[in-house]
Amino acid sequence: MTNFEFPKNFLWGTATAAHQVEGNNVNSDVWLIEHIPGTPYKEPSGDACDHYHRYRSDIALLAELGFNSYRFSIEWARIEPEEGEFSFAVLEHYRDMLRACHEHGLTPIVTFHHFTSPRWLMARGGWENADTPDRFARYCERATKHLGDLIGAACTINEANIAALIMRFGFMPPPEQLQQATWWLAASKAFGTAPEELSPFQYVVSPKAFETIMSAHRRAVEAIRGTGAKFPVGITLALQDIQPVVGGEAFAERMSKEINDVYLERLEGDDFVGVQSYSRARCDDRKFLPPDEGAERTQMGYEFYPEALEACIRHAIAVSGLPVYVTENGIGTADDTRRIEYIRRALNGVVNCLKNGLDIRGYTYWSAFDNFEWALGYRPTFGLIAVDRTTQQRTVKPSARYLGSIARANAIEQA
Repeated sequence: MTNFEFPKNFLWGTATAAHQVEGNNVNSDVWLIEHIPGTPYKEPSGDACDHYHRYRSDIALLAELGFNSYRFSIEWARIEPEEGEFSFAVLEHYRDMLRACHEHGLTPIVTFHHFTSPRWLMARGGWENADTPDRFARYCERATKHLGDLIGAACTINEANIAALIMRFGFMPPPEQLQQATWWLAASKAFGTAPEELSPFQYVVSPKAFETIMSAHRRAVEAIRGTGAKFPVGITLALQDIQPVVGGEAFAERMSKEINDVYLERLEGDDFVGVQSYSRARCDDRKFLPPDEGAERTQMGYEFYPEALEACIRHAIAVSGLPVYVTENGIGTADDTRRIEYIRRALNGVVNCLKNGLDIRGYTYWSAFDNFEWALGYRPTFGLIAVDRTTQQRTVKPSARYLGSIARANAIEQA
């Protein structure tokens, strides 16, 4: 066995998102959708992991495990609960989270938007409205003015391509069908907007939505830098390692362009791109294919294939020309030995890229805790740390010790 040493100042972290761990995010669009008749959510988020109140002990635990960074999102719906009204108390809450990170030697990577939006934004046209980029930039500017001196790096938007990806993989019907669903009609009524004008972030796939999201990212970068902030700013994408079977090359190329490249090609001027990868996607000449019979699957139903991360890093750098932070990579499983194996193989892919001279600045595992996995509720367990949501007791898994030891050593053993 030999040791591979990672670059000096390499960031080793784990991640959360506000709605998935904080609890009681009642001013957000997702909270409302969780509670309407016919909701697509299997259960409401409720108290989640109560991270909003337990963040100091949680951050101390991450540092004790050996990590030197923590990626988390700040919640727009809390910071700006009504349009133009910013909560000093909530901004101070997030400032103390950042302060806690620094006290424990963690570089904070802050995401400004991780899927959830304020309810009032939905009433004003959401992610298909031409004014949303300016509204988002205003929020980013206000938050950066209050928090920016403590931020280590920032992601404007998490997985800007998520809706396009979900629809292409058949997990969401096309808009004309979606807009007739019972829950969609109930949601549009609750938000006070027409069904065809409702546009929550995770469900918008139109060309207008693509332009709105990418414009919001660009305006946010400008607004953040306009405050004088010195930290690097980028975006994160859910990138896919699309592998064609014989005859599927043209379809694979078209899907990679639509799901990956149209976003990667729009990042000129950013400081980095956040690569988020979980598995590969196989296809024939006209559709995506399920995993082969007998292939190991995760709790999410997709294939256990950590090697996808290396392919996605290489593709992201080739198309965007930007440095990479791995901002999410992980597995939903009840078997923690498989989580360790997944991490080991994924990191071998990172090592291969670094040996080829590719600019990778850090690796962030998703996620820190077993948390609220959106429409699937609390069933999938991605966390390095288990959470008993009755008592909120945290239990460290062996995988957390495994990855933490690599982080502490900044090195990994290789055969």
